[in-house]
Amino acid sequence: MNWFYVEQGQQTGPANDDQMAALLRAGKINANTLVWHEGMAEWLPFNRVQSDLKPSGSAPADGGVPPLVSAAASETGPKAEAVCAECGQMFPIDEMIRHGNARICAGCKPVFMQKLSEGAPVLAAGELNYAGFGVRFGAKFIDGLIIGIPLMVVYIAFLLPMMTSARTRNGQPDLGILPFLLQAAMLFANMVYQIFFLGKYGATPGKMACKLKVVTSEGGKISYGRAAGRFFAEMLSGMICYIGYIMVAFDKPQRRALHDHICNTRVVHSGK
Repeated sequence: MNWFYVEQGQQTGPANDDQMAALLRAGKINANTLVWHEGMAEWLPFNRVQSDLKPSGSAPADGGVPPLVSAAASETGPKAEAVCAECGQMFPIDEMIRHGNARICAGCKPVFMQKLSEGAPVLAAGELNYAGFGVRFGAKFIDGLIIGIPLMVVYIAFLLPMMTSARTRNGQPDLGILPFLLQAAMLFANMVYQIFFLGKYGATPGKMACKLKVVTSEGGKISYGRAAGRFFAEMLSGMICYIGYIMVAFDKPQRRALHDHICNTRVVHSGK
């Protein structure tokens, strides 16, 4: 199970059961820390949902997860707070508006109302806003320009003169292994581009321009290894007449391409 928790007024996560148990033992979260996981209607103090925590690791020598104070004790504490679904910060519940499972602070209310008027989806904390086919195509097109234009400049400046001056055989330029080297250079440039940006930032420049991000199924950052696997899996999506890409238009609600299925990734709106 993946958890989200509040740390210094900011929503943090996701963290799995083992990580949450470790945070509890380290004192980074406690009985009154507000938490949320899939299936919960709203954020609650951790002691109210402690029974949902099921770490898989062995218990430490000190007896494992320390006991938490009772729910009654937390209810007599500070005024109840919740996480704003827009900015991710904590505010008293009585100073927020509620829409379904989402709570919105006063400062974010104008932006939230504008989204409602435009028909944008309203997500509770922890939910992912999956990107559709159109915006993903636009991001891929931008990435194609970024990679393709420099290669085209190299082709015109260096390779085209070589082709015109090359020896001919049967009326055609004898270029030797030059076409293969060109294909290999294009593949290598695309591979470095994809793996570097996805592994470091979770998004290529094209996806950044379209405010998209590649994440794990839980919404976490992908590793360089998964970015590399996704690159090679994406080659398969293109090899089968681009059917792997077209799948995005029909895979509801998560909008996964074939390479997303293979590598267990999702493309979401980053909102930044």
